[in-house]
Amino acid sequence: MFIGHWAPAFAAAAVSKNAPKLGTLFIAAQLVDWGFFLFAIIGVEKMRIEPGITAMNPLDLYHMPYTHSLVGTLGWALLMLVVLLLMRRQFVTASLAALVVVSHWLTDLLVHRPDLTIAGGEARYGFGLWNYPAAAIALELGITLAAFLWYISRTKGPVMPPWMLLGFLLLIQAINWFGPQPTEAGLPLYGMALLSFGLAAWIAKWVGTTRRHVDDRGLAGGGPRR
Repeated sequence: MFIGHWAPAFAAAAVSKNAPKLGTLFIAAQLVDWGFFLFAIIGVEKMRIEPGITAMNPLDLYHMPYTHSLVGTLGWALLMLVVLLLMRRQFVTASLAALVVVSHWLTDLLVHRPDLTIAGGEARYGFGLWNYPAAAIALELGITLAAFLWYISRTKGPVMPPWMLLGFLLLIQAINWFGPQPTEAGLPLYGMALLSFGLAAWIAKWVGTTRRHVDDRGLAGGGPRR
């Protein structure tokens, strides 16, 4: 899954006026992938290209116990929780971001071939929707658009910025699906992934500065929006 990971970020921003800002939630949604590609650069976690390993992409994610095990993901979520508690001292805010981190493993479980673990052991899990392109595409677009529209309905502000963000997400997803497939794992591939995550988070941060939750009366009352 790619842009579908950001669906929980939109949903968290929609559900509560105390949610972290959208840029923070976008980082939370892909935090374990940030970790994976950084670890891959230094050889701590590993992947390789195996054409035909799934119908939709050739990624053999064969060693990622620290980011894509369930226990590893919970560890990243705990890190996010602690960091935001230290920064904002609001449990609801920190908890929403932590839940968005955890959502990454659950959404990956739907589409990955069996390459996810509970704690880095031999047993591997994944429902394999990447082998059923129509279902995987419908799921990814469906949850992303549904969460985005919910976010739009629960926030107010200029119309154009969030639609520009959605357009960017759809563009990078189209490249991911229909562009040339990678032929080898290495720094160019890892760097492009990190660049796409960074650009998405940067645009989301900007969008978040243009919108406020419909339940947020902070500006009217003179208080800052969190």
